[in-house]
Amino acid sequence: MNYSMKIKPDTVRVGLKPTPFIDRLRPLNKFESLAYWQGYWSPADFGNPEREYFAIRNTTSVFDLSPMTKYRIKGPQAEAFLQRLMTRNIAKLKPGRVAYTVWCNDEGKVIDDGTLFRLGPQEFRLCCQEHQLFWLLTSAAGFDVSIHDETDEVCGLSLQGPTSYSVLRALGLAAVETLKPFELRDFSFGPGSIMVSRTGFTGDLGYELWCAPGQALPLWDALQSAGRDFGGVEPIGSTALDMARIEAGFIGAHLDFMPADQAVRAGRAASPFELNLEWLVDFNKGHFTGRAALLAEQKAGSKRCLVAVDIEGNKPANHALIYHRKKTEVGHISSGIWSPTAKRNIGLAMLQMPYGKSITSDLWAEIYVMRELKWEKRMAKCTIVKAPFFEPARRRATPPGAY
Repeated sequence: MNYSMKIKPDTVRVGLKPTPFIDRLRPLNKFESLAYWQGYWSPADFGNPEREYFAIRNTTSVFDLSPMTKYRIKGPQAEAFLQRLMTRNIAKLKPGRVAYTVWCNDEGKVIDDGTLFRLGPQEFRLCCQEHQLFWLLTSAAGFDVSIHDETDEVCGLSLQGPTSYSVLRALGLAAVETLKPFELRDFSFGPGSIMVSRTGFTGDLGYELWCAPGQALPLWDALQSAGRDFGGVEPIGSTALDMARIEAGFIGAHLDFMPADQAVRAGRAASPFELNLEWLVDFNKGHFTGRAALLAEQKAGSKRCLVAVDIEGNKPANHALIYHRKKTEVGHISSGIWSPTAKRNIGLAMLQMPYGKSITSDLWAEIYVMRELKWEKRMAKCTIVKAPFFEPARRRATPPGAY
C-alpha cells in the first residue's frame, strides 16, 4: 500500500509564527539567527550584535515586541481582581500610567513579572513574558471581570536610545516631549492612532509603540524615514537587548528567576524578597495571593538574595559559581556580561544567605576560559555594588534632549 500523499505547500505551517513585521525583519536576518519567543519568530540578532547594542546606547534601536503576551482585563471589578492578584497596590496606578509588577503563588514565589497599563478606570492591559491565561482565569473566580488574550491583535515596537525622542518628533507625534516615564498616550498616525508608552527594557531613553497589525508595516517604514537624520533606526535582536537589560539591572524570566508555575524542582522558584523586589510588595493594601507566605518570609528572613556584582577582569562570568574565600560555594552568576558602556565586568548573582547581606567580602567567581583548545580556570574577585550599572540622565529627563 502506498501511504504517500501530495500536500499543497500552503496548507502546512512550518516553523514559528510570524509577527506583522516579518516582511521587514526577515530580509534583514540573512543568517536566520532566531530566538524562540512563545511560539513566534523573533530575531536573536541581525548578524552583528555589537553594532545593535551600540545603536541602543548611541542612536535609536528598534525591537519587535509583538510576541509579548498581552491580556486585556476589564469589567466592574477589574481593579479589585488585580489588587487580589498582584503584590503591589494597583489602586495607586492612575489611568494613562504604566507600572512594573509581579504576581505570586500561594507560597509567595514569583510566577511572572510584567508591565500593567491602566487604560481607564476599570480597563487594563497586562504585558508579560509567559502565557498566563489559565492562572488569570483561575484567579478571577468570583470577580465581575473579563480577560482576553489580545497578543495577536496588538503588535509592538520598542524604540530605545538617545535619539528615540527626536525620531518620534520627526514622525509627527505632537507633544510627545511631554510624555513622562511610565506614561502612555494615544497619538494620531495615518488614518488611525497608535499608543505610545515611555517604557522599555534597556534602562535608557525609550518608548514602546503599540498598534493594530494593519498599521505595522506603515509604522515601520515611517520610523525608518524619520530616523534618517538621526543616525538611522537600527533593528536589534534579543542578544543586544539582553546586554542592555543587564546593564540596567533588570531581571529576566528563565535567566534570573524560574517562573514558579514552571519549576519542577523544590527550591528553584524565588520570592520578590529574594529577587530584591520588596518595593513591589504592599502589605497594607489588603489580601493578595501569597501574602501570608511573604509575611512569614519577612519575619523569618529569606534564604537567598539577588545582588549586583562587579567582577574582576574582563571575562564574562555568566553562570559562574561563586565561592566565599575560594572554597565555600555560596551562589552563582545568573546574568553576566562585559559592559561595553560601563567598561566593567558585571553581573547579577543569586547568593545563599547570609552571603550578599551580612557577608559581602571575599567573594570569588570561578570562570573558565578557553586558551588554545584548553580550558583554564580563573578565580575572579566579586564586589557587591548597587544596580543599575548604567543609568543616563536622559532616561528620566522630561522633555528629553533633542538631537
